Amino acid sequence: MNPDRPRPSSLLDLFISFTLLALQGFGGVLAVVQREMVERKKWLTPEEFLEDWAVAQILPGPNVVNISLMIGGRYFGLRGALSALAGMLCVPLLVVLGLALLYAQYGNHPGVAGALRGMAAVTAGLIAATGVKLGAALRKHPLPGWQTGLIVLLCMVFGLALHLPLGYTLLILGGVSFALTWRKLKGAAA
Repeated sequence: MNPDRPRPSSLLDLFISFTLLALQGFGGVLAVVQREMVERKKWLTPEEFLEDWAVAQILPGPNVVNISLMIGGRYFGLRGALSALAGMLCVPLLVVLGLALLYAQYGNHPGVAGALRGMAAVTAGLIAATGVKLGAALRKHPLPGWQTGLIVLLCMVFGLALHLPLGYTLLILGGVSFALTWRKLKGAAA
C-alpha cells in the first residue's frame, strides 16, 4: 500500500465516514460509496473499488456492509473493520426505527406512497450512473473490450430475459470470466 496515498486518519474517521455514507443511501449506496471512497476521499483506486465490490457481491450479506468491512480491515485490521461496520449500522438503525414508527402512522397516505415510488426511480438512475463510471475501470482489465461487453450483455440476458437467479448467473458467467481472465494472464506471463 502506498504510504503517500490518502487514508482514514483514525478509527473515528472510519466510523464517521461510513455513518455519513449510510445516511446518504436510500435503496442502495453503491453510487455514494464509489463517489466517496474513490473520487472524493481517494481511499481506493477505481480498480481496487471494482475488485472489492465484486468480492462484496458474492459474499453473504449486504454488499455495502461487506465492502465497509474490507475497507476498514485494509487500513486498521479487525478494529477498522468493526469501526466501519458500526458506522454503517448504528446511526442508520436509529433513523430506520424512527422512520418505521412514522410509516406505521402515515403509511396509507397517498403522498407517502408517491414519494416512495419517486425514490425508486432515483435509485435506478444512481445505479445506472455508477455502472457507467465503473465501466471506465474495465479498460485496464486483461480481457479485450468485446469479451467484457459480451459478458455484460449475457448477464443482462440471463437476468432480464431468462429470469435466471443471480446465483446461477454468477456461477456461469463468473466462472467463464474467471477462466478467460486466468487464461489471458497465464498467456501473458509465459
